[in-house]
Amino acid sequence: MHIDLKQCEHIQKEAALELARIASREALEQLRLKYFGRKEGALTAVLRSLKDLSEEEKKTIGRAAHETKLYLEDALAKKEQALIEAELHDQQRKEKIDVTAPGTRVLEGHLHPLTQLIAKACDIFTAMGFAVVEGPEAETERYNFDALNVPKDHPARDMQDTFWLEAPGMLLRTQTSSVQIRYMETHQPPFRIVAPGRVFRNEATDATHEAQFYQLEGLMVGKDVSLANAKAVLEVFFQRLLANKKIAVRFRPSYFPFTEPSVEVDVTCFKCFGKKCAVCKRTGWLEVAGAGMVHPTVLANVGIDAREWQGFAFGVGLDRIAMVRYGIDDIRLMYGGDMRFLKQF
Repeated sequence: MHIDLKQCEHIQKEAALELARIASREALEQLRLKYFGRKEGALTAVLRSLKDLSEEEKKTIGRAAHETKLYLEDALAKKEQALIEAELHDQQRKEKIDVTAPGTRVLEGHLHPLTQLIAKACDIFTAMGFAVVEGPEAETERYNFDALNVPKDHPARDMQDTFWLEAPGMLLRTQTSSVQIRYMETHQPPFRIVAPGRVFRNEATDATHEAQFYQLEGLMVGKDVSLANAKAVLEVFFQRLLANKKIAVRFRPSYFPFTEPSVEVDVTCFKCFGKKCAVCKRTGWLEVAGAGMVHPTVLANVGIDAREWQGFAFGVGLDRIAMVRYGIDDIRLMYGGDMRFLKQF
């Protein structure tokens, strides 16, 4: 390739004209490759040809080629900086915040009504000295039935009541009483605990029944604990939960394998407060829980001497309380995820 001074001058002029038309960094990179590309760069070819010149030509043409190289490098760098600044300015213009414009309201969520109820219930029991404990939802047959003195032939073990899992002896817990067994195995009395959580029953779903629901079970074990203590604790609990000191508690005889004696717990209807309405079926009372003195066999199953210690246990269905308290006529609404329903709470 034959080169001369005019060729170097032509490269500078042509590059200057092209640089003036460049509007993006992508186009600038293409221009850089046009002159400095290793294989086809115009200036690269000039610089490679210097070795074929005479010593006299190298002094003049070589100097001109070197100056052209410096010129192009400087021009390309300045153009790139100018493009970067233009892009930044354009970005800032697009992202400019108008501080005088009205703000966009951020939608706020809230806790599910059942979650609110559970939190309030736990706060009430904590204030009375109860510890809040939890346990697994997938439970063993021993903790869910055997240790709670539920006979092998009890109907609750059948498929119509229990979700059995594929693993032998495993099931979805039907009550949070299993948490009480786990706690008593690892703690020495006296103690008082509540165990809130989700339980599962294999039963038909309708307006008042779901395959899953929430329970809050309580346990208090000590030297001189009696049903009178249970009645007092539950009365304080419902009075505080429903913010009404007129709430009263009554016991009716019942049967549970894990308590003896056992009772059904009724409270003053917290819709009519004893005036007799449709919710309480004109009785003035609502059945809300089951309770009783912990069966001696249950205490023995966890290594506690029933001759020295005794206690009461109770289980409250939180879904039913939520339904009556909030006027919900279908339990399935609480699990459907319908925002039109949930936004009411």
